[in-house]
Amino acid sequence: MVQPVSAQPHPIAEPTQGAVASVILWGGAGIGGMALLAAGVLWFHYGTAVFFEMIAAGISACF
Repeated sequence: MVQPVSAQPHPIAEPTQGAVASVILWGGAGIGGMALLAAGVLWFHYGTAVFFEMIAAGISACF
């Protein structure tokens, strides 16, 4: 006979998978936030012209 879905046992690893995904998500958001903060600090410290020149030099160094 078929048992209801709620009667089936849940795997133990299920809560840890959600926790790992949450840590990865928050870590990525933190790194992205720090990158935006660093860009803002460089912008205010060096001014717009020097900031854009630094970005252009960095991009051209990659290619």
